[in-house]
Amino acid sequence: MSNKFNISYGEHQSQFGVLRLPESSDPCPVIVLIHGGFWQSKYNIEENTPIAEDLTRRGYATWNIEYRRLGEELEGWNSIFNDVIAAINHFSIIKDSYHIDLSNVTVIGHSAGGHLALWLASRINASKTDGVFDEIAIPIQKILSLAGVTDLKNMWEIHEQKGINSPVAALLGGAPQEVPNRYKMSSPIELLPFEVEQVLIHGELDRHVPVDLSKNYFQRALEKGDKVKLVVLPDIEHFKIIDPSSSAWDIVVDLI
Repeated sequence: MSNKFNISYGEHQSQFGVLRLPESSDPCPVIVLIHGGFWQSKYNIEENTPIAEDLTRRGYATWNIEYRRLGEELEGWNSIFNDVIAAINHFSIIKDSYHIDLSNVTVIGHSAGGHLALWLASRINASKTDGVFDEIAIPIQKILSLAGVTDLKNMWEIHEQKGINSPVAALLGGAPQEVPNRYKMSSPIELLPFEVEQVLIHGELDRHVPVDLSKNYFQRALEKGDKVKLVVLPDIEHFKIIDPSSSAWDIVVDLI
C-alpha cells in the first residue's frame, strides 16, 4: 500500500501532480513522471498511473505530474515548459511535509514526456537562463527518456512527410522555418551537452516516434561527451514500454 496525495502546484486545473509514497521509515528516492500524448489535452496523467503505482510498490516516491496542454488555455508557447519546471520546483514547498529524498531525483518521460524530461536536463545549468523559461531549483540526478521525442525538427519533418498536421508546430507556434529560435531553445538534440546522466530506451517497432530519433540523439550526445546510454528493445512498440506487465518495463526498472 502507498499513501497518495493530489497536490496543486498552480491555479489552473491541470497544474497538479499525484504524489505516491511507499510505506517506508526512510526518506525515499523520488521519481518524477511526465506523460506523453504529443502535448495534447486529450491525453493525461492517467497514462502513467500504472507505472507510478508499480514504482511506488518498489520503494520509490513518485510524482506523476500533469501540465497544461494543447487545447487548454495557455499564456504563451512556453507555458507547457514552465509548468513542468513549476511542478518539480514545488518540491521546495512540500519537502518538509513528506518523507522524500531530494538529493536523489530521477525524471522519467514517455514520448512527448520524454522530450520534456530531456529538455529539463538543459535547464539544470543555471547559466542557460534566457528570460523565456523559469529556472529549475531542484537538482536532477538522472533522466530516462522512454520513446522520447528527442528532436522536434525531425519529428515535425516526419509528420510533414506523412501529411499530418504536426503537434510540434502547435507546441512551438509554427514550423521550423517560421520560429527557428524556438526549435533551438526547446529541442533536446539542439541543446546538448547536459552533464547529467541520460538513458534512452526505445522500441524497435515504435510507429509513433521512430527509434532513429533516439539513435541519432545518442550519437550526438556521445560526440558532445555526455554520459548517455541507449537501449533499443526489439519487438517492442510505443506503449509496451510503459506497460508494467511487459518485459520492456522490467528493463526500464533495471535501468533506474
